[in-house]
Amino acid sequence: MNVYVDPVAQASEYQQLLLGLLGLDDPAGVQAGTLAEARRLFDAAGPELRTRPEPKEWSVFECFAHIVDAEIVYSGRYRWILAHDKPDLPGYDQDLWVDALHADGQTSPAELFSIFEPLRAANIALWHRTPLELRARYGIHRERGPESYDLSFKIIAGHDRFHLDQARRTLEQVRPGG
Repeated sequence: MNVYVDPVAQASEYQQLLLGLLGLDDPAGVQAGTLAEARRLFDAAGPELRTRPEPKEWSVFECFAHIVDAEIVYSGRYRWILAHDKPDLPGYDQDLWVDALHADGQTSPAELFSIFEPLRAANIALWHRTPLELRARYGIHRERGPESYDLSFKIIAGHDRFHLDQARRTLEQVRPGG
């Protein structure tokens, strides 16, 4: 799937795209499988791990780095939503984060995995221990409006699927003979 929906200008379409990728699957289960899938992609990429298919497109490494960045951002959002009444949820420019924090070998695969694994585990544990009625609490995303904890957690599961698929397509493009 090579679909680009602007998460700011097309907020509703963006949310629907990611929720559609999740479908009826358990968001915690989907998220629990992301680390293993990322490791498989990194192993498969080998020397092409950091190769971009086009100058403005992300490498396999950068696709996962973005998933890690999103996990960091959403970790805070989940907690603000659950602890505060209608907190402000700032947006961030994903391309700036990838370029500023992960380009040119600034971050190693081991560092990405060491950040992601415990953070994702903590977020899944938070989800499981949060009563259903509290999952409806929401914050005000500066670019997309109200987003509940429930919606945010489900969006991240779809987001994982979107960017893992992007990484698979990237690998097909950059692999010699691909």
